[in-house]
Amino acid sequence: MNRNTFIVIAGVILLFLAPFALGPAQLTMLNEIMIFSLFGLSFNLLLGYGGLLSFGHSMFLGFGAYTTGVLLLKNPGFPFLGLLTASTVATLVVGLAVGSILLKQKGPAFAILTMAIDGLFYTTALKWKEVTGGDDGICIFRPEINLFFLRLDTTDVKIFYYISYVIIGLATFACWYFTKTSMGQTILLVRDNEMRMQFMGYNAAISRLILFTISAGFAGLAGSFYMLFFGTVAHNVIGVDMTAVVLLMTFIGGIGNFFGPLLGSAFYIYIQDLLSTITKRWPFFMGIIFMAMVMFRRDGLAGFIEDIYSRVCKRNGTD
Repeated sequence: MNRNTFIVIAGVILLFLAPFALGPAQLTMLNEIMIFSLFGLSFNLLLGYGGLLSFGHSMFLGFGAYTTGVLLLKNPGFPFLGLLTASTVATLVVGLAVGSILLKQKGPAFAILTMAIDGLFYTTALKWKEVTGGDDGICIFRPEINLFFLRLDTTDVKIFYYISYVIIGLATFACWYFTKTSMGQTILLVRDNEMRMQFMGYNAAISRLILFTISAGFAGLAGSFYMLFFGTVAHNVIGVDMTAVVLLMTFIGGIGNFFGPLLGSAFYIYIQDLLSTITKRWPFFMGIIFMAMVMFRRDGLAGFIEDIYSRVCKRNGTD
């Protein structure tokens, strides 16, 4: 068993056993970390694997969240798993449409256009009060899961945690599996040398569009969980601030490293919660942490941990 496999199995077991050792507050924070980890993974697919810097990725998180909220408002009996599926599929469609427009540009032009489209989504969420609630947003009650032979009360912290654990865990595995497929490897090669891949007959535009659409879908699923977790969504979820948060999480964790967003989201949410109890100026200190990472550890926490592991192994081998 190699190191990565051992770490993954240990993490899965620890997360499964967490409700037996943690209180409701800690379990709630862990649930939030899982949701933002999925959001971070979706962003890392785009930036780390595709080399596409987006300043508007929060539009997909927000769209997934609003889709879940609107469906529940229009039909309070809408099934829980149906909400997740419908929101993910709807965001996939939106991602395909937006990607078809944005991916005609590259580099800085692409990044600026993502910000512009995100602003369009933000303004729509703010002004279309009949659907989105405007400034007030949408508030919902979390529906239960009815499996015919079993009813699950999702308002219970432990039950909702295990639902998130299973579904987000499967989504994380799907993300990882995608990076190992021929399509995932093609995207990496296109990122590193697009001209060479085109000479070999690969369509770089189609590869990027597939990546963009899949990334949007995972973000939409995270948005649906966001809505069900917090019970409310407002236009600020679609704002550039939310994209800045996921960029910060991904960079701190390690861009291009699959486990980077998981580490980054855990670090960001825990440190934010800790600092916010000490000072109202916690964003200032998060900014200092971000600058320190840029200056001294561009490979993020994942790279830092790998360095420590390599040095320990080297020292043990020498001894």
